[in-house]
Amino acid sequence: MEEKLEDCIALCMSGGGYRAMLFHLGTLWYLNQSGYLKKLARISSVSGGSITAGVLGLAWSKLTGADGEFQQHVVGPLRKMAGTTIDEGAVLKGIFGAGSVNDHVIESYKEVLFDDHTLQDLPDEPRFVINATNVQTGSLMRFSKRYIADWQVGIYPNPTTSLAQAVAASSAFPPVLSPARIKFNPGDFSQSPGPLHKPPYTTEAVLTDGGVYDNMGIETAWKRCKTILVSDAGGKMQPEENPKADWASHSLRINSVIDNQVRSLRKRQVVSAFQAGVRTGTYWGMWTVPDDYPTKGQLSLPGDKANELARTPTRLKAMPGDLQERLINFGFGMAERAIRSYFDPNAAAATAFPYPRGI
Repeated sequence: MEEKLEDCIALCMSGGGYRAMLFHLGTLWYLNQSGYLKKLARISSVSGGSITAGVLGLAWSKLTGADGEFQQHVVGPLRKMAGTTIDEGAVLKGIFGAGSVNDHVIESYKEVLFDDHTLQDLPDEPRFVINATNVQTGSLMRFSKRYIADWQVGIYPNPTTSLAQAVAASSAFPPVLSPARIKFNPGDFSQSPGPLHKPPYTTEAVLTDGGVYDNMGIETAWKRCKTILVSDAGGKMQPEENPKADWASHSLRINSVIDNQVRSLRKRQVVSAFQAGVRTGTYWGMWTVPDDYPTKGQLSLPGDKANELARTPTRLKAMPGDLQERLINFGFGMAERAIRSYFDPNAAAATAFPYPRGI
């Protein structure tokens, strides 16, 4: 209900593999330079956005706004991740070795980014919410320091689940990296029992990518904060003259149509609320034409290069350094244009990209 909304700012970060992880890194870089990063009250993420959010959450106490600190504690680890292929190895190990595909994704996240940190190592404020889709209930399962929750199952307060597990569940892109399975003790979901508060729902969650339910990660923020900033690095279904008719290819195409419809509805929900004055904030996406923003600033964002970057495949596959830098610059530039055009015209005007190559 709108009258219950808090006067706070939430940042929502979409899915999209390493492409999204780096685009959102650019977003955070601009927010840090403009002074908005420390004004955030809630950070809600799915899939590739959750990799970025997890690193930011662990680094939060070390950040004071200085660019050097941000580069050391946020940029460095995420660029190391972007140089590491984990999807191919996880699939092969899951098929031919011990453990599931998702188990091996967790191992990679621990090795490169999260070590043995748990949800309890996230800050109290801002609230970080990492979202996965519960395949059993069809609802979101939300991971945060305060609780893990699915409204149909209940609330698990003060969870000690590993951060790598939560991020791996959120980024369990179907069908290859999905499902993720997380076991719980029978009494963990002890608060606010829902209609499915019983085993096996309370003892083992079967999860998939958070973007299956909400590709922009807006739902848990939408119910709390009046101001919503949306960084959308999700893919976009492309026209196909002669769709393949074999069952596997056809099923994937139909799933793309469903995903495209859900994403379009979410985007319209957000933009319509801004236009009606019900919400404040702004939206920027990889598929938005950069020159459509009225405030252009000093950063060059050519439409053809932006379109090329938006078509980067959704993978957890190592990227060359130049592509990493272009994606980071892209997120940085789009965040600046959107925020200065539709949210705060007095926000800091960037004079240079984080990396000199532009996009």
